[in-house]
Amino acid sequence: MTCLPAKTEKSLGLVIDLDTCVGCQACVTSCKEWNTGGHMAPLTDRNPYGGTADGVWFNRVHTYEHAVDGASRTVHFPRSCLHCETPACVTVCPTGASYKRTADGIVLVDEDKCIGCKLCSWACPYGAREFDLDVGVMKKCTLCVDRIYNENLKEEDRVPACVAACPPGARHFGDLGDPSSPVSQLVAARGGTELMPELGYAPTNRYLPPRANTGHGPKVAAPALESVGDAGGFFGWVDRVLSR
Repeated sequence: MTCLPAKTEKSLGLVIDLDTCVGCQACVTSCKEWNTGGHMAPLTDRNPYGGTADGVWFNRVHTYEHAVDGASRTVHFPRSCLHCETPACVTVCPTGASYKRTADGIVLVDEDKCIGCKLCSWACPYGAREFDLDVGVMKKCTLCVDRIYNENLKEEDRVPACVAACPPGARHFGDLGDPSSPVSQLVAARGGTELMPELGYAPTNRYLPPRANTGHGPKVAAPALESVGDAGGFFGWVDRVLSR
């Protein structure tokens, strides 16, 4: 059994806004691109252009139709390692390959110690572990440790690749152990929640719930277009053809 630190100096993690996420997969592809040459590289792809494509992905986005009071909406749900406060994947590891860092709370895997027993993947209730068949070890999200501490990058770029790439700004990164940090304040303001808290693993990452649907669409200030159905000339002909 691998021991956990009694306390971590920080609790670095992600806050994901389910109201803003559009399911574009930019976080997925940017994560794959960065980490293919990063700390846990390479990220294996097996038969990528065939019918049985498989490989290692640290971040995946699931899409659901969510119905409430007769109305439904599409919700995109990104899923990756949640860097739990008391991660079961660490405590079941027989070799100490899975561990939680004292400095920032990030959960990592030491590939030199991993024997590929998969106990951590069975223990993780969030499905965040990825087994690399090519090298026979377990891999997972690292919160881009080789990026967030990289002094060769501009300070604004020292965030996980998924956060930097998100077009609508649905992903946020920071210290969730600091109540005054921007991410902690965002969680407090929007009622952010952890995933499956009843299990007792205390995930660091938080999800901001979708806002309530008011049922009112945006107001259109532009005047309605005038009909050109009877117009002559080339544009009148085009309009009649497209209106058939």
